[in-house]
Amino acid sequence: MRAITLTEHGGPEVLGLGEAPTPTARPGHVVVRVHTAGVNRADVLQRQGHYTPPPGANTEVEIPGLEASGWIHEVGEQVTGWAEGDRVAALLTEGGYAEYIEVPAGQLLAVPEELSLEDAAALPEVLCTVQSNVFAAGALRPGEWLLVHGGGSGIGTAAIQMAKAQSAKVAVTVGSERKAEFCRELGADAVINYREEDFVERIREITSTGEGPGDGADVILDVMGAKYLDRNLRALAVDGRLVIIGLQGGTKAEANLGRMLPRRLSVIATTLRARPAEQKARIVAEVADTFWKQAAEGRIRAVVDTVFPLAEASSAHARMEAGENIGKLLLRVAED
Repeated sequence: MRAITLTEHGGPEVLGLGEAPTPTARPGHVVVRVHTAGVNRADVLQRQGHYTPPPGANTEVEIPGLEASGWIHEVGEQVTGWAEGDRVAALLTEGGYAEYIEVPAGQLLAVPEELSLEDAAALPEVLCTVQSNVFAAGALRPGEWLLVHGGGSGIGTAAIQMAKAQSAKVAVTVGSERKAEFCRELGADAVINYREEDFVERIREITSTGEGPGDGADVILDVMGAKYLDRNLRALAVDGRLVIIGLQGGTKAEANLGRMLPRRLSVIATTLRARPAEQKARIVAEVADTFWKQAAEGRIRAVVDTVFPLAEASSAHARMEAGENIGKLLLRVAED
């Protein structure tokens, strides 16, 4: 089969189109013929050599890709409720940049006719990431303030819509007026340009109730890590929860526990990719019962920036690294 295989780490130019063995379905798994694959920041880090695939991943051929849509090609033993030809989207551990991918059956989402396969490919990773981190780990409740760093990203655009669907209030940080305007149109209650404003001061002003000490975000979804740790803690309200899902700003920083204790602040660090299949299946089931239905109904929409042919995966990565995209970048895999 055609696939983007990683034979070395480096810049976008290392993403060449090659050949890889076509998978077969083991018990409890299905093989999906891929229509479209999503491109994520984790794919960029893996290409650079900073994000090693977790234990259990394919060690023979390294193929990026954490989400995809398509049709079930083969059903393995012990799989029920799925049949060849079913339209599906899938949350993956790896392998989406290929014509075929083997997937645990518990990580599949049925794609209704109302939802295009292209849009469906843009949703599994972001919906599952926000569900597991903002709502499960962060316990965001109606009426609370969520601050999302990188509001124009795939995760950011999804988090805005999902939080608003649950009657929460959303502030986002962005780096340009173009992205700021888009986030406002998508439903963000407040937008902070991190190049021009101090997001700590701004979120306190935005959430001010006139009571002082309680001002700030109730939940922060952070992709920066060490670089933002101290400022994120200062930006939290009493009983606030900081959820770190990325380390674009480094891995090591000091936290002022003296600030955290009296304000009862929580710091949660988590990833989705390395979770056991059982946990991923539970998260996918939670998404299927809530936000996936809203996506099928058009109440949550896939925000797609650009669709590239599979052979132009390097261009997709270059666009993401340059910070030019608003929403998701996709790779069209199926030739028909």
